[in-house]
Amino acid sequence: MGSGARTKGLVFGLIAGLAATIVIDLITMGALPFMGSPADGGFSIIGDTVAGFFSLFGLDVTGGVPLGVVVHYLVGFALGVIFGAAVTRIDALRLDSMKKGVGLGILYTEIMSIPLLVMPPIILKWTASAAAQVFGFYFVMHAIWGIL
Repeated sequence: MGSGARTKGLVFGLIAGLAATIVIDLITMGALPFMGSPADGGFSIIGDTVAGFFSLFGLDVTGGVPLGVVVHYLVGFALGVIFGAAVTRIDALRLDSMKKGVGLGILYTEIMSIPLLVMPPIILKWTASAAAQVFGFYFVMHAIWGIL
């Protein structure tokens, strides 16, 4: 595959990563209030987790929603670009059907999300039941990201 197609894959991956991140954020912000959490609770968790991670190394970073938004979108961009690069560089991953694209997108997203999803319960010291509740919801949100 030529470099033009690879560049196109990177650009499409970046755009898809952004679009998918926006969609799951809108769904999450709409759903969280029905679950008794603030609409921006997902961003708060991300920001507080990142701040907690940096504190392990003695770095003082303010967590909360602003940091969570920035990190969530950076991760969305990065995962989109990596997926776009992979499907244009590895022949076995070439997206030659919608079914294959959706399947690979979901599989990729869920596998890449595992380290990200286990960090909040560990760093923020959640109970097992709180972690299980959040895992279920965010598993579905990341599957939607993979579909998009």
